[in-house]
Parts: sequence; structure tokens; C-alpha cells
Amino acid sequence: MKKVFGIICLLIATLSVNASSIDFDKAFKESAKIEKQIKKTSFPKHSYTITDFGAKPDNEAEPCHEAINLAILTCSQAGGGTVIVPKGTFYTGPITLKSNVNLRIEEGAQLKFSTDQSLYFPAVITRWEGIDCYNARPLIYAYGETNIAITGKGTIDGQASNENWWAMCGAPHYGWKEGMVAQRNGGRERLLMYGETGTPIYKRIMKPEDGMRPQLINLYSCNTVLIEDVTLLNSPFWVIHPLFCESLIVRGVNIFNRGPNGDGCDPESCKNVLIENCIFDTGDDCIAIKSGRNGDGRKWNIPSENIIVRGCEMKNGHGGVVIGSEISGGYRNLFVENCKMDSPELERVIRIKTSTCRGGLIENVFVRNITVGQCREAVLRINLQYENREKCNRGFNPTVRNVHLKNVTCQKSQLGVYIVGLDSPENVYNISVEDSHFNNVSKDKNNISGAKDVTFKNLYINGKLVNK
Repeated sequence: MKKVFGIICLLIATLSVNASSIDFDKAFKESAKIEKQIKKTSFPKHSYTITDFGAKPDNEAEPCHEAINLAILTCSQAGGGTVIVPKGTFYTGPITLKSNVNLRIEEGAQLKFSTDQSLYFPAVITRWEGIDCYNARPLIYAYGETNIAITGKGTIDGQASNENWWAMCGAPHYGWKEGMVAQRNGGRERLLMYGETGTPIYKRIMKPEDGMRPQLINLYSCNTVLIEDVTLLNSPFWVIHPLFCESLIVRGVNIFNRGPNGDGCDPESCKNVLIENCIFDTGDDCIAIKSGRNGDGRKWNIPSENIIVRGCEMKNGHGGVVIGSEISGGYRNLFVENCKMDSPELERVIRIKTSTCRGGLIENVFVRNITVGQCREAVLRINLQYENREKCNRGFNPTVRNVHLKNVTCQKSQLGVYIVGLDSPENVYNISVEDSHFNNVSKDKNNISGAKDVTFKNLYINGKLVNK
């Protein structure tokens, strides 16, 4: 790892001298070296079927999570293998993954998670919007496990809707009404203050009445992980949330989640990650890379790093590939290529969002060969003044540098490049776009402030060459 990171640092130092001389082929050769470091899952041939442990299909009145968890535990203790969810609809409560187990959802199989909130307590250790806490048990959870997988052509449905889970965000258009449980009733604010005041994590225990919705999949401190081919629907909160994980592959996954905070895949303080050939249709960011919020992110000081995104399709979402906003631990080395994005509800293509609450260094972002039908706001959006009304300790100025796009085509947007830095341009620099065409840009321009060394080479906006 040290050798590859040293090569990348040397590469970036060379490329940063003159943005117009960036060698994208050389940069993506470094991503290939990173990819080789990602450990691959491997499982014994032993298999266990959940029906052999008492799981029954089509029995909504009696969720079968105890049978599923027993199958997983038995498989793991026997040395590992595959736990099979066969064709049919199985209603379940929370599932806990264990080392050396592949949970395979067969084609035609559905796991439907109960919306009975009481099943997801007592709370487990996790993060919620970048703050360490004990919160409702994620629907699928693992802590400290190695060599785990969720695979198969079947469907995992969180069953969240305006009637179940989503109203807890506190927004009337998601079904919230006066008197209902919601995070806006004080739970979220209290959690944020726990982070700001450095309250010990063991005291940060969220309760059902706090309305803090769980993730669909949360993998905490896990190593060597595969999520492949499954369809993931209707999460209460974020869909895939790997936290402090290393060697993670998310491949061929179809995510549909139009709920509030409905992010598709949020690797947080993770290293060596490949996300490829996935489809995202979300109510928030499609992919959002994170590393902790404010004091908690700075305390752990574990950046996300070495993430490859390729061959994906993004539909609805606040952003296609996003860094932030909970990025206080920093981020380095993102490689995005050969993706398609298109929706009037897709707000940005590449988005970096942070603030003086967050701090952190974000660097080395390479993006090439992206085809966009339309997005609502901007192709590249860098914002260092995200959520300026947040109550927090400020003065932690973030830095964003070495962000480079090549061969990006967009057929409709309001702006091309939109950068909002701080008062001084020193915190955003060495940004480039080359060999790109942004058509039907309604405001017919880029909008850049608080940045320096922003260069364009063969960038066309509405058919006109843009040099600055």
C-alpha cells in the first residue's frame, strides 16, 4: 500500500504543475494498481438453506430473522459457506452477517423487512450522518467481520414508505404529521450536540422515540466484502453504508430508493473500494463518499481513500458521484470512468460538498468518459459553504485540490462548472476540465468564486470554446 500511495503522490505532484498536461491514462494505471490490492471473497462449497432452519415463505405475521440468523451463525461456526434464501417471499426482521458467509438471495427470492420498529432495538454501535452513536439496528448489519458477501439475483426490500419509516424525517411530503415520531422532535439535534461537545460514545444512545431511521445495510469495521447482483429497494435511510471497511466490491447492484436521505452507497472512512456496473435511482446522493462529521471525523482521522467507480448508471439523485458532506477525516484518490447519468431530478454529476465545520483535505479526483443526458444544476459542483446555518464549531477550513475531468458530455444543465470557495482562493485549486462538451446550458456559463488555478482545455459550452 505504501508503495502505491507513494507512486500516486509522485504522480499528483507531477500533474499538478500544469493542469493542461495531465496524463489521464497514467492516472488510471495507478487506479489499476489500487484495484489489485482489493482482496476478493472466497467461500467453502458448504451451503445452508434458510428453510432448513425454520424459515417459511409468505408468513408476514411471523418474521423469520431468527431462522436466518441461526443459519448464518451455523454456517460461520462450521468454517463458512453460503446461506441460501430460496425462491419465494420471506418476511424478516434484522439480519446479522458473520465471517466467511455469503448470504445469497436466489433469483425470484425476496427478503422483505418488517416495519415494526421495536425489532430493531436494542441499539447497536454505528454512525448516523457521520456521528458515532448507538442507534436502531440496521436491517442487515455486521461488526468486525471478515470475508462476507451478499449476492444473488433476488431482491432485498426495506419496505420503507411514507407510511413506514420515511415520515420520521419530519417532512410533511414524506407523510409526517403533527404528533408523529420524528428526528426533528429533538433526536437529531441532540445527536449533533453529542458530537460537538465530545460526549463519550457509550452515552450516545438513541431510542425509538428519537426517530433516527436505520440503514438498509451497515457494515462496521469489516474486511473483504462483496455485494453483487442484488436489487435493493426502499431503505429507511441510506442503502449501503460501509464504515471503517477495507477491500469492498459493490458490483451489478440495482438500487431504487426514493426516500429522504436515501443515499445509494456511502463508503465512510473506507479504503480500497470498487463500485462498478450498478444502477442508482435515489432520493439523495447516488454515491456519497464520507469520513465522519466535524469533531468525530477529526478524532478518528481516518480518510476514505482509493475508490474506483466505473460503468455505473445514475438516474435520480442530488448528485451522481459525491464527496461529503461528512468528510472531516478527508478523502484522497477517486477514479470515476465510463458512467452514464440522466434525469431531470439528478442535480449534479460530480459534487464535492464541505464547510468550515468539517475541515479536511480532499484531493486527487480523476473523472473521464462520462455521458450525461441532463442534470438540473451543474456538471461539476464544488461547495465549501455547505449548510452555512449549521450549529457547530467553525474555523476548520477545508481544502479541495487536484480535481480533473476529461471527456464529459452533458446535454442539459443550468451551469457547467460551479465553484463556491471561501473568501480566499487558497482552499480550492488545481481544478481542470478538458475535451468536454456541455450543451443547452441555460445560464450559458461557469460560475466560479473562491478558487485559483482553474483551467479549461477544449471545453465547449453551448458550442463555444471556453478558455477561462
